[in-house]
Amino acid sequence: MTEPTQPRMTRNRGREPLREAARRTTTIAAVLGREVRADRRALRLTQSAVAERLGVHQTWISAIELGRGGSVPLEKWIALGVVLGRPLAVGFSRPTDPDATLADAGHLRIQEAMLGLARSTGRRAAVELPTRPLDPRHSTDVALRDDRHRVLILIEAWNTFGDLGAAIRSTHRKATEAADLASVLGGGAPPYRVATVWVVSATAANHRLVGRYPNLFAAAFPAPSAAWVRALSAGTAPPHEAGLVWFEPSTVTLRSRHRGRGE
Repeated sequence: MTEPTQPRMTRNRGREPLREAARRTTTIAAVLGREVRADRRALRLTQSAVAERLGVHQTWISAIELGRGGSVPLEKWIALGVVLGRPLAVGFSRPTDPDATLADAGHLRIQEAMLGLARSTGRRAAVELPTRPLDPRHSTDVALRDDRHRVLILIEAWNTFGDLGAAIRSTHRKATEAADLASVLGGGAPPYRVATVWVVSATAANHRLVGRYPNLFAAAFPAPSAAWVRALSAGTAPPHEAGLVWFEPSTVTLRSRHRGRGE
């Protein structure tokens, strides 16, 4: 039976990693080959002597020293290290993705997206704005100054949750403290009001959490979620009540909660 042909897109997608692997294999084999030669000579061993201990032909050792050991099985490299008294150490290097080294990468992605939306809607934004000026430990993740609607928007970005109750209490406290900041914005009347919204990463775990406590989330965030999505994305007037919207990391977009359909 003829093996089914893989889709062209799938084959093409795998070519670049394989090409990169081939380039790196050649480089690594050349470096290891030079080390094998130097260590063998330091031990005053001939290629034939090393080959005999490994149970291979002398030409095999010669090929390795010439940098042609890219296809040599890992167990042979390990055995060669044992013979030379240089055990082979193998491990992955540091991640090439800078986000992978950041403990708060998910949190930062939400903040970055909210700052981008602030620019597109003509709002001034601040990151980690202290709601208690004399104590900078108390800050909101992103603060937006909406001069058109005279609103100070406090955005709390959530990638994961630890203590849900403490998170809700913290948001209430920040909103109360920010009222003093709002009172001195802009001047004139009407005074600025404070509006709060949670932007939550739309992970499966967070969906389950919201679905497990529907009454709690409904009470804490009574504003229509779709209205908050429009306010953040299109610059419309923010709702007067607190809200919660989903953040889709893969598309870097906001999505409303569909109440009544479950989470």
